Amino acid sequence: MGGYGLGRPSYKLKAEDCRSLEVSRLHREGCLRAGQRGSWVWSREGKEVARIGYTSTASSLILDYRARQNGDEWEPITQTVPFTYVQCHYGGQRPYFLCPGVVSSQHCRQRVGKLFAGGKYFLCRHCYNVSYSSQSEAQHDRLLRRANKLRRALGGEPGSASWVAERPKGMWHKTYQRKRLEIDWCEQKANHLFIERFAHVLSPEERRKYFDELG
Repeated sequence: MGGYGLGRPSYKLKAEDCRSLEVSRLHREGCLRAGQRGSWVWSREGKEVARIGYTSTASSLILDYRARQNGDEWEPITQTVPFTYVQCHYGGQRPYFLCPGVVSSQHCRQRVGKLFAGGKYFLCRHCYNVSYSSQSEAQHDRLLRRANKLRRALGGEPGSASWVAERPKGMWHKTYQRKRLEIDWCEQKANHLFIERFAHVLSPEERRKYFDELG
């Protein structure tokens, strides 16, 4: 089977800036059933912004859409994306796309859960050199973002100045304590990294004070 690809861009695309197809969501919506056909729609604030047609066979999803690059004329595209199912350890099957990309004459065929429209075709993030915004964050920012996500999951407010929420009804005590400990660890580690990063602007006395307080 042939593949698709224009080579990796020389710059990093952000996943958040690309339309994508998530195989697990397509599976839940019944789009991967053999003989199924229809349209997949992207929306923003309740308004349709794009759509593509699809037809499913037993082992592939055939996409029909139009694309253009660099202001060129719209071009009709028909792309075949193979998919497969992998047995889960606890029963059932999990679907994966087999990326149809070709980069530097090499077929990709990686099993992936998501394909991105980083160019003319839908390919995996490795073929398009796609990264997530969080990957360019400083480590202490990632840790604080993780801590805030856990705080919200417990029903509280983000930020280390806020109290951690009480244990939600129905949550195991062990689970709640594990999440609290992870919040504490993330925030303390983030503080250490932040101070280390900017230690050069502190006096020796300030550095000793901060690192003593952080333990």
